Amino acid sequence: MKSITVQELVAWRKDGVEHMLLDIREPYEREVSHIDGVHIPMEDIVERLADIPEDIPVVVHCRSGARSAAVTHALTQQYGFDNIHNLEGGIRAWAEEIDPNLDVA
Repeated sequence: MKSITVQELVAWRKDGVEHMLLDIREPYEREVSHIDGVHIPMEDIVERLADIPEDIPVVVHCRSGARSAAVTHALTQQYGFDNIHNLEGGIRAWAEEIDPNLDVA
């Protein structure tokens, strides 16, 4: 499974690397905080496969990295995507290492 650290994601953003950030958390979690990107709750992923590009890297994130790891694995193994990356540590890692003002309650 491909993964990316929050520092690598910051570098991609800084360098203008085209990618899609996919937030799979529940709507109430996204209301608390987000780091931009497209919001498709985990339970809706299969119904919205057509919304996930196959020609650019896709970085999947959740709160801690566990749910996004499962989604990354499923998209890769069951649906044949080869451009999916799990954000290690999720939005919690982002808050700890990049933006300490971000609330991830």
